[in-house]
Amino acid sequence: MTEGSHYTPPKVWKWEQESGGRFASINRPIAGPTHDKALPVGKHPLQLYSLATPNGVKVTIMLEELLALGHSGAEYDAWLINIGEGDQFSSGFVEINPNSKIPAMVDYSTETPTRVFESGSMLVYLAEKFGAFLPADHHKRTETLNWLFWQMGSAPFLGGGFGHFYAYAPEYWQYPIDRYAMEVKRQLHVLDRNLAERQFVAGDEYSIADMGIFPWYGALVKGWLYKAGDFLAVHEYTNVIRWADMLLEREAVQRGRMVNRTWGDPSEQLRERHDASDFATRTQDRLQDD
Repeated sequence: MTEGSHYTPPKVWKWEQESGGRFASINRPIAGPTHDKALPVGKHPLQLYSLATPNGVKVTIMLEELLALGHSGAEYDAWLINIGEGDQFSSGFVEINPNSKIPAMVDYSTETPTRVFESGSMLVYLAEKFGAFLPADHHKRTETLNWLFWQMGSAPFLGGGFGHFYAYAPEYWQYPIDRYAMEVKRQLHVLDRNLAERQFVAGDEYSIADMGIFPWYGALVKGWLYKAGDFLAVHEYTNVIRWADMLLEREAVQRGRMVNRTWGDPSEQLRERHDASDFATRTQDRLQDD
């Protein structure tokens, strides 16, 4: 323990009270459902259950990019999972993702419906299903997966580490903020050095590596994530900013960022998506009028 600490860990930890801070009411040390509720199923083979957090946005960007390429089989229903209200602990959601984290998806186009959870797995699944955004060449494919799994291993330090203590904890503690800010800046430097030599993360081709990394690190350098841009001096990472701006010009990325979003500018929100026309008619307006 560091000098001056006011906490001594007990011999055996026990869950006796909520930990405080935002999302405290849904954090618990046990798995499984808290209530019975079936998930809705729409008209398309792909059924997505999600929220527009960075992990959720990865998958909606991928689906919108597939549709932009002309893959009609990538049409999907995107159902809102409100994690603040504990929707992820329903019996229906736990059945498709025992880890109770968004996003999760069911593919009804297979002989037996296929459940897919973990955002990285979902990106690989969709890339292989439609033969897109994951190069066939051995070296290019491996490099793409290298960077996708770099993100999967790195983002918990940005989200559950830095993000929690900087944005969501009930009070500021210098040690964890310093510890995770240092690691996040190191990660940004890794990404910035890589993008100094490449147009996209894994090389000259746009891929699932870009889709996986952008919602976290692109949002960070654009000042959206935790509003920590000034604190982390993100202006230093010019190559990451260049890359993020380039991706933001893509219409599929713009649409993907909107799906299952319930906060921010109303023009950037689409609570649920069941048809491409919903971007024009605004699904959330229809739901509010029901």
